[in-house]
Amino acid sequence: MKCLLCENFSFSHICSLCQETFLTPSIYKRKILNGIEVISFYKYKDIKNLLHTKHTDLGFYIYKILAKNSFADFTKNFNYPHSISSLAIDDHVESGYSHTAILNQELKSKNIKPQFNKLRAKNRVSYSGKSREFRLLNPREFQLKNIKTKEVILVDDIITTGSTLTQAIQTLQADKKEVLFCLTLADAGLK
Repeated sequence: MKCLLCENFSFSHICSLCQETFLTPSIYKRKILNGIEVISFYKYKDIKNLLHTKHTDLGFYIYKILAKNSFADFTKNFNYPHSISSLAIDDHVESGYSHTAILNQELKSKNIKPQFNKLRAKNRVSYSGKSREFRLLNPREFQLKNIKTKEVILVDDIITTGSTLTQAIQTLQADKKEVLFCLTLADAGLK
């Protein structure tokens, strides 16, 4: 097959040279509700076209590559005194897979235990391209299924206004869970 970025022959959808050149993550941080930190690995504008594959068959492979290059590398350097859980935001399966579940799976390590199908939105409205006002008028109404771990990491693919993560944090806090921080692939607020 051909690499999607350079079009040279590759055994992967994005060749190793392009992954190293264009998909080496950086760390971007911002704070949202009650000073909770959101750590992102890419600027949205830099991987926008790759992120837009998420509702296609190709998206499965692209998200696996992005997750391996960012989330999996993050876990190698993450150390915590005890086991915690990671929760994907609304890991509902669309197009045969869940893009947030792919990200969450790459966090599996001695300290992080990914949990699946635990934080689901009752309101399935899409926030993609919508204003902050629209997001506030159409809350996601998250439901949390039983998780035993008190401390969690929240996982999503993109942070734009922070409203989705804020709503998820409020749902977890109402259930006496502590969100240590949030991880996203990309921050849409970065220039």
